[in-house]
Amino acid sequence: MLSYRVSFICVKFARRKHLIINMKKLLSTLLLSACCAAVAANQTITVTVSNPMNIARQDVPVVIPLNLYGDIRSALVTVGGQEIPCQLDDLNQDETFDELCFLANLDKKEQKQYTVTLMETGQPRSYPARVYAEMVLPNTKDKTLKKHQQNNYIEALTARGDAAYTYNVQHHHGVDFESELNGIRIYFDARQTLDTYGKFKKQLELKDTQFYTTAEQKAQGYGDDVLWVGQTFGLGAFRGWDGQKPTLVEPVRSRTQRIISYGPLRAIVEVVDRGWQAPYPAASASGQQPSAFNMTLRYTQYAGHRDTDVDVYFNKDVSNYRFSTGIINVKGSEEFSDKHGLRACWGTDYPSTDTLKWKRETVGLAVLVAQQNIVSEEPANKDNYAFVLKVTDRHMAYKVTYTSANETFGYHSAREWFDYLKAWRKEVDQPVRIDIKN
Repeated sequence: MLSYRVSFICVKFARRKHLIINMKKLLSTLLLSACCAAVAANQTITVTVSNPMNIARQDVPVVIPLNLYGDIRSALVTVGGQEIPCQLDDLNQDETFDELCFLANLDKKEQKQYTVTLMETGQPRSYPARVYAEMVLPNTKDKTLKKHQQNNYIEALTARGDAAYTYNVQHHHGVDFESELNGIRIYFDARQTLDTYGKFKKQLELKDTQFYTTAEQKAQGYGDDVLWVGQTFGLGAFRGWDGQKPTLVEPVRSRTQRIISYGPLRAIVEVVDRGWQAPYPAASASGQQPSAFNMTLRYTQYAGHRDTDVDVYFNKDVSNYRFSTGIINVKGSEEFSDKHGLRACWGTDYPSTDTLKWKRETVGLAVLVAQQNIVSEEPANKDNYAFVLKVTDRHMAYKVTYTSANETFGYHSAREWFDYLKAWRKEVDQPVRIDIKN
C-alpha cells in the first residue's frame, strides 16, 4: 500500500513538473511571438535631410511615401532625441495612409538625421494646428447666427454640370484653407478662381472670420478679403486655352470640391472636374472631335509657407491640348517676369465693386511654372498676365504665392516683393536632399 502511494505521488509530481515545464515553454513561445509581432508592427527608418544652400531654411516639407511599409496607423518622428510634429495623409481616401510628412528646420549647409518610427497600430498623434481648411453650407434654419458663424460643415460637395448657379451654394463661395501667413478660397463655379485674404498678423483666422471679417474682428487685428478677381485668373487659376484666350472650366459633367487633409502641418484640398470638354484648337484643322476627360486640381498648403503647391492630374493623354494660368493684372500694377516661368505683379485696387464699404488694398501676386510646361508667355492685357501651357505626362505642377501690404511681417513695395520672389525661386530650384535608410 505504501509502495502504491509513493508511486502515485511520484507520478503526480512528474505530471505537475511536466505541466509546469510545458507552461513555461508556452509562455516563452507566447512572449517571443508577442515580441516578434511588436517588431513586425514597428519599423524604424532614418531620414537624412541636407540643405544645399548657404542660407537657413525653415519649415521645409519632408514627404515619405508609405507604400513600402504596409498598413501604417501611427508614426513618431524625432530629431536629436526630441519629438517633432508629423502628419499621416490618406490621399486617395481608401482608409490607408499614403504619405508621412514633417517639417525640417535647417541652418545653412546643415545636414540633420531624423528617426521615424512607423507603427501598424494606434492612431495618429495629435499636434497643434498650423493650417486650416473648411467647407461650410449656410445655416438657413438658425437665423441668429452671424455671417461669420456658419456651422453646416461638410467635407465634399459635387454639383452636376448643368446646375444653374453653384457660386452661392457654399457659404464663402467655395473651399478655403490657410497657413499662418496666407488665406485662400477657391470659387465653386466654372472660374475655379483663387481669391486671397490679407492678414496683419501671423495667425490662423479663417475659422473665426470665414472670409467675412466683422468690424469688431478688424479692430482686433484680423485680416480680410484683399482682391477682386472677376473673370480673371485671380491667383493662378488653371484654365483652358482656345488658341487666343483663356477659357473657363466648362462644360463639365460634374464639379467637386473636397478636403483631403485638415493638417496639422499641411492642408490638402482638391477640385475635380469630370467630363470636361476643354477647347481643342487642333480640332478645327483635323476635324477631330476630342473626347471629354477628367481633371483633378490638388492644392497643398504647408505650415509656415505663403506659397501654395498646385498639382494638376488628368485621366487621359492631353498633350495635344493647350491650357493656361497666370495672375490678374491688378489695376495699375507693376509687372515682373524672369522669363523662365516666374511672373508677378504689385498693384492697388478695391477688393469689391462696393467702393464705399471697402478701402483700396495693395497686393503682390506671383505664379511659378516649370519651363517644360510653358508654350508661351502672353503679353499683358487688361485682365491677366498669362502663360499658355502644355502637359506631356498627364500631370504638371506649379506654385502660387502672394502678399498683402497690410502684413506686419511681409513686404510693402514692389521692389521688396520682387526681391523676395527671386530669393524664393532659388529655394524652389534647390530643394533639400532627402535620403531614407530602413
